[in-house]
Amino acid sequence: MSVFLLEHDFWFKILLVLTIVGLIVYGSLEGFLIVYAAVLIFSSARMFFTNSKWRAKFAIFLVFIFVFVIQVLAAEMLLYPHYSYPIYRGICAMLLVLPLIIGRYVVTGQYSALYLPPLGEFATLSFAELVSGIHSIPRTIDEIKRTGKGLSIENIKSIAKDLPRHNSFQYVNNGSLTETYFNEAQKNMSDTRIYIVISNTGSPASEIISVFTRKQYNHASLSFDRELKTIISYNGGERVYPPGLNPETLDYFNKKSDSSIIVYSLSCTKHQKQKMLDKVKAINEEGSAYNLMGLLLKHSRKPNIMYCSQFIYKILDYAGLSYFVKNNVSPTDLVEQDYRRKLQFEYEMFFDRELE
Repeated sequence: MSVFLLEHDFWFKILLVLTIVGLIVYGSLEGFLIVYAAVLIFSSARMFFTNSKWRAKFAIFLVFIFVFVIQVLAAEMLLYPHYSYPIYRGICAMLLVLPLIIGRYVVTGQYSALYLPPLGEFATLSFAELVSGIHSIPRTIDEIKRTGKGLSIENIKSIAKDLPRHNSFQYVNNGSLTETYFNEAQKNMSDTRIYIVISNTGSPASEIISVFTRKQYNHASLSFDRELKTIISYNGGERVYPPGLNPETLDYFNKKSDSSIIVYSLSCTKHQKQKMLDKVKAINEEGSAYNLMGLLLKHSRKPNIMYCSQFIYKILDYAGLSYFVKNNVSPTDLVEQDYRRKLQFEYEMFFDRELE
């Protein structure tokens, strides 16, 4: 297969040039996303048919995914506000060749370290190395299966379809939390605990994020009551609200058969809890947006552009309740970084089982 692709490079180059020209002249955000996804699939398939080690193939595949994320974020940043400027379409079109360049090195063998050693060299392998290699095969296969599941065509299509609703530079969400919500939250001021929810939702975004974090739980939420009637977070809005600060319900977390949540609580004063609620109200009134760029970068262009765990961390820090220091916070950091045991476990809920 790889030989076939190399022998037909001339026609492939012609097709690539025509595609780039077409995108520069007529390209839309949706068009770029489709082409990026097609090149990702092509590059991955081409690399698969090399004689590289499986571990090396998996590593290069992750590089392809990282490049794809960069391409998507660049397209959102450049094309969303500037559809009419060919120069921005040109920049996005040039990004198209990145995975092809990487793949070229793999297919032609210019990185010899990615390939299996000659047959004679196997004689120098120790028995322990051989056993270790054999034992690593199931883990590698499991990693590939999880990656394939997270980066399924359905998940990529779902994310690509949702991208035009996002904006990492301007507020797109305003007032998604109603007065009814704030009245309900106000009733819980006498409960001197704030509740942090870590969830394994199975949403397309969560599945894709898990490919990079290698974590099962990839979403974090905040609630002012133990029963989660006032749960909120930064999310995509479920196509009901714009991406940003939004209310959540238990149905939001139930995206697959093994969905689950773990609820922790943190002691606080009534004043601190009120301060957090007032801050949430201010964000709700000022506006917000989900920080897609923040999944890769540490900073936001505006203060109310955040992702879920970034929001939780900043709210806690604002009220003087932060219990660790870290710039780029992941959902599991909220639990794993609790070295002083400030959190109290409340309960775990499985959506295909009873409350435990």
